Parts: sequence; structure tokens; C-alpha cells
Amino acid sequence: MTPYSGRFAPSPTGPLHLGSLVAALGSYLDAKANSGLWLLRIEDIDPPREMAGAKELILRQLEDHGLYWDSTAIYQSQRLDTYQEYFDHLKNNQHLYACDCPRHRIRDLNGIYDGHCRDLNLSFDSDAAIRVLLSEKNIGWNDLILGPQSFSFDELGGDFIVRRRDGLFSYQLAVAVDDGLEGITHVIRGADLLDSTARQTYLHKLFGLSSPEYGHLPMVMNNQGQKLSKQTHAPELDSNKSRENLALALNILGQNPPRDISENSCEEILAWAIHHWNINSVPTKPVEPSN
Repeated sequence: MTPYSGRFAPSPTGPLHLGSLVAALGSYLDAKANSGLWLLRIEDIDPPREMAGAKELILRQLEDHGLYWDSTAIYQSQRLDTYQEYFDHLKNNQHLYACDCPRHRIRDLNGIYDGHCRDLNLSFDSDAAIRVLLSEKNIGWNDLILGPQSFSFDELGGDFIVRRRDGLFSYQLAVAVDDGLEGITHVIRGADLLDSTARQTYLHKLFGLSSPEYGHLPMVMNNQGQKLSKQTHAPELDSNKSRENLALALNILGQNPPRDISENSCEEILAWAIHHWNINSVPTKPVEPSN
């Protein structure tokens, strides 16, 4: 059997919040309960969206909650040559085309791209996004938490972008390359990334890389029914309440910890959680935490 290798891969667009902690903790516990590695990747390939100091803050927040990663953290900003190599592989095998459709045209199509530029042979050096030419209509996998999943690429928006107009590589391409090359065997992350899993699995096929097994954790919602995120003004994790934060995250993950578990140290809480981890108890629907 291939040794278990999992990862947590935050983007430095802001500090970690409760939803981030749930994703980090779920991936950490599944790795450690399976005697595996838990790796850290900072997905910093979108400078316009990054917050100054967020990279260092995220590392500190993880450590404050007792979540220590194995091996050296990887920074995507240092791997652009590798992404270019795999981009060139797609281009040389005629899996890509340039698209100069303005955003308002995509909006008018309700976000479902119709392949307008597929046969126009636009230059890759022009002011254009680069899209993957999809040769399959559907893709699926057996999710470790949600069970069998099947997605139609037409419903997901059609041919997707792997290099933006501004020359930045897309999240989908970078993550697919890194998970494949790092030998990641399991990706435990939020259910908001289900559509990304479909796209990344497709790219793995084109690259000839193995896809990990996937498990998607419940999204954590605020009291307005919105996913906790920077956009919905999710509050920053308070490291002074690290034990209480871990206890709350364990409840969100359906692990039913003892009521007084937050009276223990972070190390003791995590030791209990690793020993009692049950992925089958993780909820399959969004969760609004109750403090």
C-alpha cells in the first residue's frame, strides 16, 4: 500500500477563521489517524488577492492550535517553472486554446462557456485567457465522506481556464500539478471545492498523474446561511481560545468530544481526536456552529 500523504493548502488572502480550522483539523486528523504525513502548502500564486503578512500569520495560527506539519512548507510562488512545464505539456498535446471572450459575454451565458473561441486559433501571446479543451462530458469519483459524485462539465461552466489574461496560472492547474508531484494520496477539504475536484481530476488524467482520494468536509455557515469566508467577514481565529476553537471544530466534524475537552491542552485534545477519529461521523451537509 502507498503510505498516506495528506495536506492543508490555504491561500494567504487573510487570516484563518473557523471554517479554515475545520478544514485544517479534518485533514490533519485523517492523516494522523492513518499514520500518514500531513503537509502544508501555501497557495500564493494570486498576488492581487493576497494580504500582507498573511503567510506568516497562517503558520502562527496553525502552531498556536498544535497543528504542526511534516516536512518543509511548500510555496506555490516558488514553483512557477514547474507549472509552465505542465502548461507546455498541455499546449504541445493540443489540449489548450486561447480565448478573448470578455467577462460580460460569459455572464450573459450564465457562466456556462460555449466554446466560442475553440476553432479561432487565437495566438497564445495575445491578450487572452487559455482554456482547456474538454474531451469528456462527465467525471466522477467516490468521495470518502459524500459517497459517489458525478459532475457534468457543461454544468460546471465548460472549458475552464488554466492561465489567466494577466499571465497568472490558475488555481486548478497549480493544485493538480502539486498534488500529483507531491504524491498526495488523500485530499480532505471543504465541500465548496467539489467542482474544483472535478477539474483537477481531469487535469491529472491529461498530465498522466495519479489522482488522490478525496473527502469533502461540511461547509461552516454563519447565521445568515453564508459560508464562512473573507468575503462574508468571518472573524479571525483567536489563538487565545485555541482549545475552545479545537473543541468547536471537533463538534462541527461530528466527532462528539467530551464536554470538558477544552480544559485540556491542545496537544491532549489532538491526541484524543486522533485516537477517536471517525470519518464516517463527519456531517454531509453544511453546519452552523453553536457556541
